[in-house]
This record gives sequence, C-alpha cells and structure tokens, in this order.
Amino acid sequence: MKKKVLAAIMAAALLLVGCGGSDGEKDDSPVQTLEPVIIEETPEPTPEATEEPEATEEPEETREGMYRSELTNEWIDEALKDQRPIAVMVDNEKIALPHYGLTEADVVYEIMNSTLNDRITRFMVLVKDWEKIEQMGSIRSTRSTNIYLLGEWNAVLCHDGGPYFAMDLIAEKAYCDNFTGTFSRVQNGKPTEFTEYILKGDLEKNFSSKNYSKEYNEYYEGPHFQFSNQEIDLSDETGAIDCTEIQLPFKHNGSTLKYNEETGTYDYYEYGQPHLDPQHDNAQLTFKNLLIQDCTFSDLGDGYLVYNVLDTSGRSGYYITNGKAIEVNWYKGSDTAPTTFYKKGTSEQIQLNTGKTYISIVPSDGWDDIVIK
Repeated sequence: MKKKVLAAIMAAALLLVGCGGSDGEKDDSPVQTLEPVIIEETPEPTPEATEEPEATEEPEETREGMYRSELTNEWIDEALKDQRPIAVMVDNEKIALPHYGLTEADVVYEIMNSTLNDRITRFMVLVKDWEKIEQMGSIRSTRSTNIYLLGEWNAVLCHDGGPYFAMDLIAEKAYCDNFTGTFSRVQNGKPTEFTEYILKGDLEKNFSSKNYSKEYNEYYEGPHFQFSNQEIDLSDETGAIDCTEIQLPFKHNGSTLKYNEETGTYDYYEYGQPHLDPQHDNAQLTFKNLLIQDCTFSDLGDGYLVYNVLDTSGRSGYYITNGKAIEVNWYKGSDTAPTTFYKKGTSEQIQLNTGKTYISIVPSDGWDDIVIK
C-alpha cells in the first residue's frame, strides 16, 4: 500500500569550496552545512497520549559479568560497556557482493548513495564488539549524511576517503574520529576499489596509530534507543497494519525485507536474492526492528546529495516489528543528538524489541513508492 508524505522543508546552506578530492571521486560539489530547525520542547501530546497504562513493577534482570547492549539490548560482556562502536561504510554495488561480516552488525543503515544509477544505496553498519571481526566489507567512501549520523552514536568512521566536501566536513566536526584507506587488501579478482576489508588486527593498529579513545568520550549523549525487556506486539496500537514485506524505492538493488515467522525477524533481500554472509556460513542478514524515515535531501550535483537528517519538524516514518507496522514521527536536533521516534502525533517515544535494527532513510520524493504488504 502507498502512503502520503508529510511535507516539511528544512533550511540548508551550501558553501562553494574548491579543493582536491581524496579517493578519485569528482570534486566539483559544495560543502553542505545543515542547520536544524530547532523547537524548544517536545511536541505536546494529543489527548490519547496523556492516558498512560498502569505501571507494573518487575524486578530488573541481571546477569553476572554481562550487561544489556545499548545498541541491541542483548546481553553482552560487561567489559564492552564503555566501548565505542565503529561505523563501517560498505559498498552495495552488485560487483561488491558478497558482503563479509555484515551479520555481526548491531545496526545497519541503508542510504541512497547517489541520485544517479537508479538511486543505488550504500550501507553504514554499526558494530559494538568490533574486536571479534575477522573480515568485514568491502570498504568504500563516505558521504556527508553518514558524518551527521555517526555523531549520534559516538562511533568511529571506517571508510576509504570520500568526495572533498565530505572530507572537509570530517575535518570540521570534532566528534568525527575516522580511519580512512588504512585497511587490508584481499585479492579477490575484482578491481582494486572492491578489495579493501577490515581484517583481524586492523582496528587495533588504527586505534594505536591515531591515539583515539576506544571508550565513549565527551560527545556521547547517552543510549540511543528505548528498549522493552518484554516482547512488543504492535497489534493493539492505533493504526497498526500488517507488514510481512516492505519494498523500498531503491530501483537499482531492489531493497526488500520479508518477515520470517520462524525467526520473528525480517530477512533482507537485494538484487532479487537473499543477502548472505559467507563469513558466517552464508547466514542471511536479518533484523528484529525496522525503522523507515521519510527525509528531504539537497541535490549537490553529479549524483551527490546530502539528506537533511537534522530536522525537528516531526517527519513521517514507520516502526516495524513482528509482522506489524505503525506510523511514527522522527526528530534530530543536532549532530550528536540521537534521532528519536515517537508514535505518530504524540509525545510517546517508541520502544524497540531486543535485537538488531535496520534503518532506511528514504528520499521524500520516493516516499509514496514504498510498498507494504
């Protein structure tokens, strides 16, 4: 079924700069500086939102030597509690497949990488326990949108360059620690740009050489999501609809997620095939939670763009889990402020189920082309 988009345009300033690129990409596009439309307080709740269910006190579960991950709510080693995640840029052209290690990701963003090539996408994957990585990638360049997003996770960006305006933005943003072009090459018979991967030991070397903190620093604003420790069923939510399949408007790779009743998660497909991870016995990439955001973007020319992810106007979106979807509004007030999601038209922040999360930022001019079955 097709959904109408809520029209909202945010302010964006374009500054022309002329300096060289770093990864062979065209360097005639401007720096994009995003200015959020700030509101002073959370939107007022509707009358329905003021009626809160009775609170039930339940003892909080604890496990010796473990804590609940702030990215997934899963139980992981307590030694990881203060460790920053990494944010890895992964190529999504067909020639780059298969991707290695993506089933290790805690959160996966899929974002339109270019307005050309039928709106081909690129992944940015967040990994908390990055020391366990044996092989991940292949690694490609970043875009400005990714820099604004990784700030809300206090993550370290792992990439291979980017257009000059993205590299200038990295230099400008004090929160943006990054490793670029410093990972291993794997001889896989493909052109050089498809041969860079994070291999075991690469990240340790990078942290040592850059002297970056491995732990959360002063730019970290705290946990990103609100999780429920009990299984969430959206069936009783106002406006809930069935969602056993969602097709996103990325024509190049045909991004599709299908509900798997056996696992209770959404399996990811692209190019008409299941997305499999040879690093882990061809396991399929799958997610417990889906967050879909309607977002305006600024066209920078030559296929480059930047999403206006700093937006406090309450743009539309979906939260999807366990075969059901509800409409939400999302907000992001600064580079390092987490994007927050509220039940549509209310000030009630959603809670997510324990597990991995997929986030797709969908261009507003394609929002009506989303297909939900």
